[in-house]
Parts: sequence; C-alpha cells; structure tokens
Amino acid sequence: MNKEFQDLRKDYVRGDLSLERLDADPLAQLDQWLRDALEAGAVEPTAMALSTVTPSGAPHSRMVLLKGLEKDGLVFYTNYNSDKGKAIESNPQVSVLFFWPLLERQVRVEGVAQKVAPEVSDAYFASRPRESRLGALASPQSSVVESYEYLEKTWLKLKEEYEGKEVPRPAHWGGYIIKPHIFEFWQGGHGRLHKRFRYKWEDGNWIIETLAP
Repeated sequence: MNKEFQDLRKDYVRGDLSLERLDADPLAQLDQWLRDALEAGAVEPTAMALSTVTPSGAPHSRMVLLKGLEKDGLVFYTNYNSDKGKAIESNPQVSVLFFWPLLERQVRVEGVAQKVAPEVSDAYFASRPRESRLGALASPQSSVVESYEYLEKTWLKLKEEYEGKEVPRPAHWGGYIIKPHIFEFWQGGHGRLHKRFRYKWEDGNWIIETLAP
C-alpha cells in the first residue's frame, strides 16, 4: 500500500499566477478565487480547514464553511462550547486552508478569531433552515453523548416544542470573524514549480512576497 501511495503523481498544468496579476488587497483576491471555484463547479467551494490550538498546546483541525467575506475578515459560525470554541477562547490565533483541486489552487490564511456582534449571529441564525436551527439547539457539540438515538429524540422533542414558533438562537451558538495578518496564495505549477505569494500585514499595509515552492 505504501508503494502505491508513493507512486501517485500529478502534474499541475491548469493555471498560472504572477505577481502582476494579484490584487493588492488579499481579501479581494480571495473573493475572486472563491468565485472562480464556484463557477468551476467545485464541491463545497467555501469549505475551509480551520486549525486551532487546544489549551494544552495541541493542534486541532476540522472543516468548516465560510459564511461571510467582510472588508476586515472571514466569518464562520459554530457552537461556542465546541472544541474549536474552547480553543479559540484560550488562544484566538487560528489558521484556515482552502483547497480547490479542480483549479489546482489553495489559500492559507492566519489571523485572530473574534466573536461577531450578537445581532449579526441572530440575523444569520434566522436565515438558516428550520431543521438546522433545531439541530443547533439539540446538539451539545463536541460533548460525549449516549447515542445518536438520544440526539434524534432531543431534536424531535424540540421540533414539537417549537411547532408554530420561532426557533431562538442559543446563546452558545454564533459567529467568529477571523481578522487576518497573513495570506498565502498557491497555484500548482508544472514540474512542481508551484507559484506561491504571501501577503503580510505590516505598518498598516499589505506587503506581497514571492515564496519558493
């Protein structure tokens, strides 16, 4: 099996990237690449691997969905009592990674996660499907539960309880905005000469650096 993995090869030939073609604003560049991924038919184009550090110092990664690209950062939503929420409470430094195989592109972002205003979380929560809102109430995310049947029963009980009523946003559920200080844009290149450009926030400006692959 190891030999099979070792022999896997793929050359990257779909696209190119140059310093001259990069937007001076990395958030604008990310917005364009997200739109490219959507247009290309990427599965879950807004999916990103979120990495946090636990209170004990261990790294922890999981997939989340980008739900907003604002002028000052990237927004996602979760349970504040989840493993990721506890990690962010202890250490707000986070990293996210987008990967779009169809376009042979990836983007890495590092920054500080902060909770969004409650009214922002309220508005997004109200826009979610009713079943998802009930799920946020029913699931003690990251906690050990006796069974999935228990969760299903809790969900059905809440569905009955809120029949004909608005499902309120629980206080432990809401959004974070990642305020970035580093972006890295990666475009696969022929012969493993991948194109890598890093944006760094220095003295109130974005500085772009070219990185070796």
